[in-house]
Amino acid sequence: MSENKLSRRDILKIGTTGALGIAGSFYLNKVSTFSGGGVVKAENHHAGSKKSHSGSHSNMMDTTKTEGYKMAERLLTEFDYGKVSTLSDGRTLREYEVVAIDKEIEIAKGIKFPGWTYNGTIPGPTFRCTEGDLLRFHFTNKGSHPHSIHFHGIHPPEMDGITSIAPGASFTYEFEAKPYGLQIYHCHVLPLARHIHKGLYGNFIIDPKTPREKAVELNMVMNAYDLDLDGANEFYTVNGYAFAFMNHPIKVKKDELVRIYLSNLTEFDLINTFHLHANYFTYIPTGRNDNPSQFTDTIMQCQGERGIIEVRFPYKGAYMFHAHVSEFAELGWMGFFEVI
Repeated sequence: MSENKLSRRDILKIGTTGALGIAGSFYLNKVSTFSGGGVVKAENHHAGSKKSHSGSHSNMMDTTKTEGYKMAERLLTEFDYGKVSTLSDGRTLREYEVVAIDKEIEIAKGIKFPGWTYNGTIPGPTFRCTEGDLLRFHFTNKGSHPHSIHFHGIHPPEMDGITSIAPGASFTYEFEAKPYGLQIYHCHVLPLARHIHKGLYGNFIIDPKTPREKAVELNMVMNAYDLDLDGANEFYTVNGYAFAFMNHPIKVKKDELVRIYLSNLTEFDLINTFHLHANYFTYIPTGRNDNPSQFTDTIMQCQGERGIIEVRFPYKGAYMFHAHVSEFAELGWMGFFEVI
């Protein structure tokens, strides 16, 4: 086995320990996985270098809240509503500051990824507004490569984000927020796979004018990382950090409505999936109430696909969630809800 190249399947073969299958791996020597530790409390809302082959089993029990975990935790419940003002015609104007910067991101304990980011995180911030608002995204490219922001939704072609913005340059995207639902945004500069894989993407929520039912609201972006640039991912995550919510489960209350804004921005794999143990949920494609919903425990999304999951937990206890592609789960995409 080459010291400089190791596939994700090689990772799974090395030191496999139970369902996690990560102990002793080339990349995952220090990855933090589940020990049954603390919890992350959800908020209420109204509307690297390569390691040696000898693994450390003690690292699988680590409960340290690393910088990478803190990023994933913050992105779970943080929504950017922009700077708000009122126009002369009575409409709401929202202005957002977006900066593309090159930044190393911790994607697992001790593992860094040389990312291209919006506002310093992978995924980028979750922008939020209401249908009919006028939006202005003031974009500055402080990265080392040309970048752009392409928003899904309906807007004039000149605001579509397919024209690259050179390093050091700025551009303001302005358009009306429509239609309501869960949108996404990402860089649209060639080569697309590289710019998306490196981290330039995020969720973009357009709330309906009539507010949805009050719920605990969570933001989840499924993604992955190809560390050796061979076109195959070695890590899979939700919100950018492997096993983020294993040692620190997401805390929710029994029978409380939980709403998850879920999208897939995984590169190099055709689909990604979400599976919830011991329960069913309602899945609303694209987050639009006029779309046919599903009542299920597993859904799949191609890249760019997104939707809203609504669920209530009828019993107290730990409910696992993960990708139902076993390989993705074993390489970082799994966590727990702790229902109290």
